[in-house]
Amino acid sequence: MDALLRAGVSGVDGSALARSLYASDASLYRVPPQVVVTPREGGELTAALEVCRAAGVPLTLRGAGTSLAGNAVGPGVVADVSRHLNRVLEIDPDAGTALVEPGVVQENLHAAARAHGLRFGPDPSTRTRVTLGGMIGNNACGSRALGYGRTSDNVLGLDVVAGTGERLRLGDVPGADGGGDLTGRLRALTADRLALLRTEFGRFGRQVSGYSLEHLLPERGFDVARMLVGSEGTLAVTLAARVRMVREPAHRVLVVLGYGSMAEAADAVPALLPHGPIACEGLDARITSVVAGRRGAAAVPALPRGSGWLLVELAGDDLTDRSTALIAGSGCLDSLLVTDMALADALWRIREDGSGLVARTPAGEQAYAGWEDAAVPPARLGAYLREFEALLTAHGLFGVPYGHFGDGCVHVRVDFPLTRPGGTGVFRAFLDEAAALAAAHGGTMSGEHGDGRARSALLHHMYSPDALALMAAVKDVFDPGDVLNPGVIVAPAPVDADLRAPSAGSSPGTGLRLHHDRGDLSRAVHRCTGVGKCRADNTGTGGVMCPSYLATRDEKDSTRGRARVLQDAVSGRLGPQPWRSDAVRDVLDLCLACKGCATDCPTGVDMASYKAEALYRRYRRRPRPRAHYALGWLPRWTRLTGRSPLLARGANAVLALRPLVAWAAGLDRRRALPSFAPRTFRSWFAEHAAPAGGDEVVLFVDTFTDAFSPDVGRATVRVLEDAGYRVTVPGPVCCGITWISTGQLDGARARVRAAVRELLPYVRRGARIVGMEPSCTGVLRADAAELLDGAEAAAAREVAAATRTLAELLTETPGWAPPDLSGVTAVAQPHCHHHAVLGWTADAALLAAAGAAVRRLGGCCGLAGNFGVEKGHHDVSVAVAEHALLPAVRAAGASDVVLADGFSCRTQLDALAPRGGEHLAQLLARHLPSGGRPPRA
Repeated sequence: MDALLRAGVSGVDGSALARSLYASDASLYRVPPQVVVTPREGGELTAALEVCRAAGVPLTLRGAGTSLAGNAVGPGVVADVSRHLNRVLEIDPDAGTALVEPGVVQENLHAAARAHGLRFGPDPSTRTRVTLGGMIGNNACGSRALGYGRTSDNVLGLDVVAGTGERLRLGDVPGADGGGDLTGRLRALTADRLALLRTEFGRFGRQVSGYSLEHLLPERGFDVARMLVGSEGTLAVTLAARVRMVREPAHRVLVVLGYGSMAEAADAVPALLPHGPIACEGLDARITSVVAGRRGAAAVPALPRGSGWLLVELAGDDLTDRSTALIAGSGCLDSLLVTDMALADALWRIREDGSGLVARTPAGEQAYAGWEDAAVPPARLGAYLREFEALLTAHGLFGVPYGHFGDGCVHVRVDFPLTRPGGTGVFRAFLDEAAALAAAHGGTMSGEHGDGRARSALLHHMYSPDALALMAAVKDVFDPGDVLNPGVIVAPAPVDADLRAPSAGSSPGTGLRLHHDRGDLSRAVHRCTGVGKCRADNTGTGGVMCPSYLATRDEKDSTRGRARVLQDAVSGRLGPQPWRSDAVRDVLDLCLACKGCATDCPTGVDMASYKAEALYRRYRRRPRPRAHYALGWLPRWTRLTGRSPLLARGANAVLALRPLVAWAAGLDRRRALPSFAPRTFRSWFAEHAAPAGGDEVVLFVDTFTDAFSPDVGRATVRVLEDAGYRVTVPGPVCCGITWISTGQLDGARARVRAAVRELLPYVRRGARIVGMEPSCTGVLRADAAELLDGAEAAAAREVAAATRTLAELLTETPGWAPPDLSGVTAVAQPHCHHHAVLGWTADAALLAAAGAAVRRLGGCCGLAGNFGVEKGHHDVSVAVAEHALLPAVRAAGASDVVLADGFSCRTQLDALAPRGGEHLAQLLARHLPSGGRPPRA
């Protein structure tokens, strides 16, 4: 560390937290580094390499950390280039090229080039977070490689530093020098091995395994830059790259073809390729069933008859005729022509989330990468798939194949029994046989993910000893000291070395019941496979995950980073008291508990629940932070102040003493606290003259509506009564959300138990429950059952099944029609728990039926209950709000409505925005006829 600091390298961090964060990528492997660095410019990266060379310490470069093969972890220094080396240096629209640093995220490059109608052609499913350096390291391809080629086909020049310390400016980069002495040594090495290069390398498009030495052939121009693409950081570190950009096609169409099985779909691929598709992807019914089970049937668009599908995309001209001809020659059972790009995008999202969606089997077992990227020539794909499925069966394993069928590339996750005795032996034996099978079909161990630690030791199945020796010699030319990513491609460790899962252990839940994870916190936190969707900006498509990472761009503030540290905690790697460690404290500190990951993460990580469990274990029977008492016990305090208007006025007077109150309660003094209403909703409802008749609906009155926003409650009653319902308010019970968010799970359990006991009789006589505050409604719908056992949990599930949002109840009410909202323009900020637990589909449908023009925002408001109020969180809270919410509100028209059902969201707007927000009930109530409607019979 001292040598790196003296060399001027930025972000040098050898803490337990950093080592835990960077010990894993998206693969099966865990290799803790000694030190992590985040260089700010290319000179610092070069300096880090010089320090490593002098000390004989390994150096591994890392971008988004989405490697599925274990090529972004290493035992020495890990250099994260995504943090600062992420600039687009130049875009030349006339030449159709871009010059980029290695940490540029592909989606950000697209954003920079969009004004010129340009994009980078290869598009892996991780393009929203993958870096160009990582794509160059693995020779990434993606769905549209059929149309645009691999990364190596689109790299025009590289500025790199070899493991020898020599600077090579190769191809079309500033100061190009051809590579000097090193390329001369490389030319001499390969000059008498041209026959070997022609026969064993570059045999078909997806042969990514090993080094791409075919580019060194004289007929290919001895292109060293392209040879370096796919070398997985073992030969040189990239400082900059010139890449070819392509123009977005003016017209595209998606053809979905249905077949009886995935193997039958694969058989059809060769006949489709002459039609010139730019993508041909395989999708299995077992993946769509996971999506439907997790997100509801509406999340899966209607598909043609079959259980295996090909998604075939055509671009250019004459699309109608080409599509007709393609379908006619496809041999499919059924087909669907998709011209609606929104529908096409929904199908592509399912395919792109495939790696996460199949991370667990239907039986609930963990499924792993490791053999997730084999490729064979497309003509052999159907036969390969049948034999591969038979191999799985012979080993008693399960996996769901999908992938880039047009290129012969198959992705699959397999339920290797890694946590059971003898499981690593099963893993090792299967990989050896699978490698031999792929090779027998003329295939490759990797089609786009690289070999890494997962497959480097299998290369002998597809390469001769002479070819392997030549690759070792090339490694020696570039990196004779074996400093750069050692153990990858050349001189590999066994495939079962450094596996993470066998040491995962178990950790029975003590606060939450974790029913979906068999009561085991270790199983829960190991849901995270590292695919890193939490590092992407998902707000443009209505996503929420992960607001803290978008605010800080620090790996520790991503859902993945938190999961990795919690995995180390449950595995005993953070000492005898892991829950009291600095690493766990620091990694969870900026988690907003928004639950965005619970639905946005393809593997179903629910970090809000894991944070609650971690806080429970940290502070159980110990003093807590003051904010846990002030905010966690908020319903107690509001119950006291709600006894009379005099007490409410007194409480408001105390709150006006902000610095004193902030210190006493552990809050940020910059944060204005909401005022108690002079009269609670319950006191108003007690005197409310309800109309007679109508079906009973139970209004769950939460603390926030009752004490701070009784106007929302009054509006909800008016809307429900106008819809013909008879509103009942049960006794004063609490859902326990503030106890949950502060990890006071015993207190939460007591409140949930009381709430279920109060609500269950209404449910059993046929009434439905309507919640007004999304976070509280979400507890009734999901969290309550996670706090209870046996018959109590079953009762909680009964209550959950009867619980509705206002929009859900109204849209399922026979004969109800919304008031006319024609002319209403609204910006809608769904509460994070509304998005994650309840879903906002019913709200969108109701508003559309009413005639309102609504722009739905993604992301979080930033307040997130107690988070934005607590000391130390204010700046991040504001930064989160500035990501999407505040710019949208500022840009809204003067008469536009800002919809925000969440009390936190409205409080944040009141504090930071030029206007406040209103609840859906308030919007509807304002547009009801003044006389209302008679109750339904």
